[in-house]
Amino acid sequence: MESSIGIVTPQRMHFAEPLALQNGSTLAGYDLMVETYGELNADRSNAVLVCHALNASHHVAGIAADNPKDVGWWDNMVGPGKPLDTDRFFVIGVNNLGSCFGSTGPMSLDEATGTPYGARFPVVTVEDWVNAQARVADVFGIHKFAAVMGGSLGGMQALAWSIMYPERVGHCLVIASTPKLSAQNIAFNEVARSAILSDPDFHGGDYYAHGVVPRRGLRVARMIGHITYLSDEDMATKFGRALRRAEALVDGVKDAGKGGGSAGASPQDDGYRFSFDVEFEVESYLRYQGDKFAEYFDANTYLLITRALDYFDPARTVGGDLARALAHTTAKYLIVSFTTDWRFAPARSREIVKALLDTRRTVSYAEIDAPHGHDAFLLTDSRYHNLVRAYYERIAREIGV
Repeated sequence: MESSIGIVTPQRMHFAEPLALQNGSTLAGYDLMVETYGELNADRSNAVLVCHALNASHHVAGIAADNPKDVGWWDNMVGPGKPLDTDRFFVIGVNNLGSCFGSTGPMSLDEATGTPYGARFPVVTVEDWVNAQARVADVFGIHKFAAVMGGSLGGMQALAWSIMYPERVGHCLVIASTPKLSAQNIAFNEVARSAILSDPDFHGGDYYAHGVVPRRGLRVARMIGHITYLSDEDMATKFGRALRRAEALVDGVKDAGKGGGSAGASPQDDGYRFSFDVEFEVESYLRYQGDKFAEYFDANTYLLITRALDYFDPARTVGGDLARALAHTTAKYLIVSFTTDWRFAPARSREIVKALLDTRRTVSYAEIDAPHGHDAFLLTDSRYHNLVRAYYERIAREIGV
């Protein structure tokens, strides 16, 4: 029987030891926000790390103690009796460095200056996040995760874990992800970043000192993102070409019809305002998502995370040969894609599968026929959830929980 984890409270972990970053610099002293669910067993063999995507955080499941409306971003996946069952597994969520949900990032105070890091915060990579997450595992005394799991950017982190710490990962679940961004994906990120960088309120990344937020840039960036998260089919079903004020206009047309005849129908009868305000439901949806995003997300964080997305390419140092990059891994893999996901299309997941098969790794692959595009990995789909549930049942039998 599935049930809610209930009210959860994160913990702040401080790490005094400097962290060496991929860009050659070090981060001297930093905090990570961490949330856990379930109980760690005596031999610490039942731990699962869940890695988050672009705008998510450590709050994977349950209800935030300080906000009853804040339900974890993967609450339908993680919890008692759910596919990742917290009655059997100890689940960890970590807010990555550079984020804006409590871990050290651009909004944090730089002890050297007493002011927020802002644009001075170092550019971080997926590999930097994985190294920081490994230190969290060390604090809990976890030598080897039963599984590392993530969707989208979280899937990239899971894949990186299996490459960087092969002896510490039993199973690697990569969902709706990719081994590297395509030129098209990098282009989408660049347009989104340009919207932020060109916002007059950005102030070179030091907008905190000016008491402003580059809302216009953030809104456009989020709107671009949402277009890529939804499939054409899903957008057609949700919005089609419906007008934002359709009901009022229908009434207006009906009233006009009562006056007798339609031969002399006015230009307003077709519902258009002939303006650049919101005309269609899909426009209203995108503006709403943009406005909401600008209220809670940090612009510098958006720049950092999208750049980390761009840089991820584990085969880059081995001549672009993904099989060679994965040759030393020891984890067993579950790779999942969704048919209508055009952000990270199934072909990208199949690249990972082929590379794993070429190196004789153990891999299971599922391509779920779902209409929801990239966002499908966050939604409840019985076939998808039953697949993940069955996979974790297999892991539970292996480790005896």
